[in-house]
Amino acid sequence: MVTGNGHINGGAASPSAVDQTVADAIAAADIYHSCGTTYLHIDNPLTTNSSAAMNHDANPTGAVVPLISLATTFRQNTPGEPMARSDPNSWGMGYEYSRTGNPTRGVFERAVAAAEKTKYCVAFSSGSAATSAVIHLLSPGEKVLSIDDVYGGTQRYFRKVVNPRMGIDVDFVDFGNEDEVQSKLKSGDGKIKLFWLETPTNPTLKVTCIRSVADLEKQNNALLAVDNTFCSPYFQNPAELGADLVVHSVTKYINGHSDVVMGVVCTNDEDIYKQLRFTQNGVGAIPSPFDCFLALRGLKTLHLRMEAAARNANAIALFLEKHDCVSKVVYPGLKSHPQHEIATRQQNGYGAMITFYCIGGREQAAKILQNLRVFALAESLGAIESLAESPSLMTHASVPDEQRKLLGIEDTLIRLSVGVESCVDLILDLDSALNAALSGVAVK
Repeated sequence: MVTGNGHINGGAASPSAVDQTVADAIAAADIYHSCGTTYLHIDNPLTTNSSAAMNHDANPTGAVVPLISLATTFRQNTPGEPMARSDPNSWGMGYEYSRTGNPTRGVFERAVAAAEKTKYCVAFSSGSAATSAVIHLLSPGEKVLSIDDVYGGTQRYFRKVVNPRMGIDVDFVDFGNEDEVQSKLKSGDGKIKLFWLETPTNPTLKVTCIRSVADLEKQNNALLAVDNTFCSPYFQNPAELGADLVVHSVTKYINGHSDVVMGVVCTNDEDIYKQLRFTQNGVGAIPSPFDCFLALRGLKTLHLRMEAAARNANAIALFLEKHDCVSKVVYPGLKSHPQHEIATRQQNGYGAMITFYCIGGREQAAKILQNLRVFALAESLGAIESLAESPSLMTHASVPDEQRKLLGIEDTLIRLSVGVESCVDLILDLDSALNAALSGVAVK
């Protein structure tokens, strides 16, 4: 039968019977893990009878998209008693001042929480601001144990701000190396209170078993934060695997159109949520209502964009793996990826990020990037257009040279964020750029 969330269970359908042909057609159409309804409606109108699910309370005008509320302050009928506490987008707080709560921001936060399958979500003006809010959960003298291959901006913040200026030590480790992890925990002397994980990592796409790290952090009375930007809520839900906090740069896949800078932190823990909300209001690093509107619009097509981009990425990864001018390709969907089995087990798909190493050196890598015509040479990722960059010279230039070498962030490494253009055009573009840049260079 057809269930309320769109799955086909076989047998008679409700409300009306369907034959196998129709059932097969429905199954073929619903390849999105039933995410589409959640992304568009937050509360499924077929399974939730609340007025919030029908948008009656939050949008009495009948408009089918949330309104952009630009008001900075809100009228009160009684001093100290904010209005609209019943509005689900106010998270039970009502509205008094837009830094504290905004209707447009509230509906976006509820939508991301639903997408990440968590109870709470708090939005910030950037992914870096979201990261900072998580660090604000700690106290001076406590420690962070972070994955070694981490976004360049995050490691820079950890090394140059958190460690020297906040009195919070940060150490880096490969969570896949049990001996190294245990050594770090032993030297941490019980002060490690936050595990910071990216999986897949940026830019080498290392995959770590979230559940294993979650078990470890609970044994050590700590918190686990997972930066889920590369997978998006569509391909991975870390909270279901034991993470206490899920962080996103909304700028990337959630928004998906290269026109918003924003971040979020999601959690199921009410106390953590309250602390994050306090920091959001106290520090004031909030996104604008218009940015929230745009990001919400982007979220509504996340499932469509992720599937299209991932199909392109899989084909491109296979193509690059066979190319004479490429020495190595790293993509979680390839069986050659060292953590392919972990990615298959904990993710719903392999994503649209690819890292590859070209033959030659820095000069050849630069020429490849300069010869691309469909891919744009630009930082960032996760948008509908395809982007290419050199992490050693761009996004991860702030990582110390010695650390870059240890992590494999070499001058020949090129990171691709695959978009939704024609797959044929993207492959032709890469082939042309590789051949032009490496003409006369010895190939494999």
